[in-house]
Amino acid sequence: MALRGRRNRSRPTDAAPGAGRAHRADDTAGRGGKPGAGPDDEEGAAADVGPDGTRGDAPGRDGGRRGAGRLGGYPGAVRRRLREDGLGPAPVLLALAVTWIVFQALNDNFLSPRNLSVLSVDIVGTGMIAVGIVFVLLIGEIDLSVGSLAGLAGALFAALNVNLGMPEWLAVIIAVLAGASAGAVQGFSFARIGVPAFVVTLAGLLVWNGVMLYLLGPDSSVNFSEDGLVATLTSRYFGSAVVAYGLAGLCTAAYLLVSHHDRRRRAAAGMPCRARSGIWARTALLAAVAFTAVHVLGRFEGLPLALLIFLGVLTAADLLLRRTPYGRQVLALGGGAEAARRSGVDVVRVRISVFVVSGTLASVGGLFISSRLTAASQISGSGVLLINAIAAAVIGGTSLFGGRGSAWSALLGVLVIQSVGSGMALLGVEPPVQFMITGGVLFIAVVFDSLARRSAEARGRI
Repeated sequence: MALRGRRNRSRPTDAAPGAGRAHRADDTAGRGGKPGAGPDDEEGAAADVGPDGTRGDAPGRDGGRRGAGRLGGYPGAVRRRLREDGLGPAPVLLALAVTWIVFQALNDNFLSPRNLSVLSVDIVGTGMIAVGIVFVLLIGEIDLSVGSLAGLAGALFAALNVNLGMPEWLAVIIAVLAGASAGAVQGFSFARIGVPAFVVTLAGLLVWNGVMLYLLGPDSSVNFSEDGLVATLTSRYFGSAVVAYGLAGLCTAAYLLVSHHDRRRRAAAGMPCRARSGIWARTALLAAVAFTAVHVLGRFEGLPLALLIFLGVLTAADLLLRRTPYGRQVLALGGGAEAARRSGVDVVRVRISVFVVSGTLASVGGLFISSRLTAASQISGSGVLLINAIAAAVIGGTSLFGGRGSAWSALLGVLVIQSVGSGMALLGVEPPVQFMITGGVLFIAVVFDSLARRSAEARGRI
């Protein structure tokens, strides 16, 4: 206690107002306080509690002190972020840009409106599954059953709708609930019984794949209506320029308003906040991307409904992880189960819930894949789908060790994977070569993840 008192007395007097609170939050977490009791998190500080619930990597701990001093302003915040959190999504964005430039140089059709429109729909099924994988990876675990669950959802929908004549909307609900139930069973087996997640989800991979094959029958494929609800998910486009540009403008305006609201709230709470110049810069970048995408996609068939649904799911998942107590508990659990438990986190409940999320999104992704094919088949539950979904989450920046990542990692990763696949398909490259290249990209991403973790350990942040 004496040592702690000396450390507190030696704290500089010019610290940001949030610094003392961040330190007290750390001490409280170590003694059993609940994480996430303070104001909501800002982007980039996924949990003020820190990934393990005890570190307190809140911006107010030392970010406010440095931001108010020699690193004041937005450029200083950027430099501090690079030192403490690494490059973030920059390497993935650079890899994506290089991929597009190379394939465009080799084939002029790669960046054509038609190919980009096809790409924007192709990423949705795998991307949905990858979002669920992100939740599981954030607690430091893995779910190997998502590919089989995706195939099971498509097969169950086809069996209920085509074979039994059930209405499509009801068959969709049952298929999604089946995925959520399977995830709950696997999560309970892991969190409550103690079966390793790798083993229980590997068993799930085999069981759900067997159920899928049973439902599909000897033909191993069931076709359904091309004009029905599920088929419409990937065949519907918004061709009206007014609607498309209106949505782009609405999303940009919403981001600007929410960012300014968060800035005012954090400033009122005495916490470090993003500079106005940074908010305007991010808003301008978002507007450029949104309106460019609308313009390019509008030159083919318009804005795909599937892409809009995917972006909506990503936004909801991001808000859940960054701005709710539940999201902070997921991140805290990824930093260490024992530390999270001492911080008041219901470890069993959170572990079960992430597998439920994973199973649910795997089923949704499976329905989108079946919609693309207008059929339920073994392709929807193939091992390639599992590999691509996990690779998308990891390549996008979600750590295999837990505690670091975001829902948007799934979008970045699946864009890289599908872009490589699309480009090589245009060039006539054989599938075995595609597998080798995808595996190489995944290996590089894992190496960077391991190096980042070692660097964080050397700085004492883990």
